[in-house]
Amino acid sequence: MLIAQLSDLHLEGWGRKTFGVVPTAEYLARCVAHINQLEPRPDVVLVTGDVTNNGLPEEMDHAAAILSELTPPWYVIPGNHDDRSALLAAFGPERCPTETDAFVNYVIDGYDIRLITVDTTIPGAPGGEICETRAAWLDERLSEDEARLTVLFMHHPPATFGVIETDVDGFIGADRLGDVIARHGNVVQILAGHIHLSSFTQWRGVGVSTAPSMGMRLYLDLTLGRSAYILDAPAYHLHIWTPEQRLITHTVRVLDSEPLHPFA
Repeated sequence: MLIAQLSDLHLEGWGRKTFGVVPTAEYLARCVAHINQLEPRPDVVLVTGDVTNNGLPEEMDHAAAILSELTPPWYVIPGNHDDRSALLAAFGPERCPTETDAFVNYVIDGYDIRLITVDTTIPGAPGGEICETRAAWLDERLSEDEARLTVLFMHHPPATFGVIETDVDGFIGADRLGDVIARHGNVVQILAGHIHLSSFTQWRGVGVSTAPSMGMRLYLDLTLGRSAYILDAPAYHLHIWTPEQRLITHTVRVLDSEPLHPFA
């Protein structure tokens, strides 16, 4: 099974660059075209939040128009820059088949591995949260089939990564989430975004990865003194779920030109 993960699109309105600098719409269109030409074709594409830069309906519609060109099935969850109502209005139940009224939580079945979304957003705040309601919903979903291996995808990683966006922004209820995961033992990976870096760690016995963004690579300041981005090529993650039940992750950078040079 092949999963493509796009994250942190940060689109603005039609004809606008993000922060007046980053051509995120152009970058997203390039990533969509790149995914469509992959062989083998991904089974599913997950968009892990920060679809927009300001949460505006116009920005959501802009993103939806570009993402609609994807050939594989695709699904979307919100990030801290998004408005839940605007997201649900733009993408509808086909791309956001949420099961709850308050949060964008849902299950994607029919693949070699089960996919469960967890809405980690707090309106008006940069950090993440798993409240008791969200934890109880996830606990119930994981209980449905204890033998079914599962990947969670969410916007905020529950672990710290040594950057402001995790260590300072915070994640309320991380221990609550970890307790739910430990109780069942069928979660193999958490796929997240938020920090605009291709990064990996282990947390509560589960792998956690964060995907890169649409050309806004986080400036890695481990002193936690500065939050800034570096203009870079857009990129996405490609996850391979193998017959041996291992998840392999590759970072795919979408460059203007990618000539092939043989080793021989």
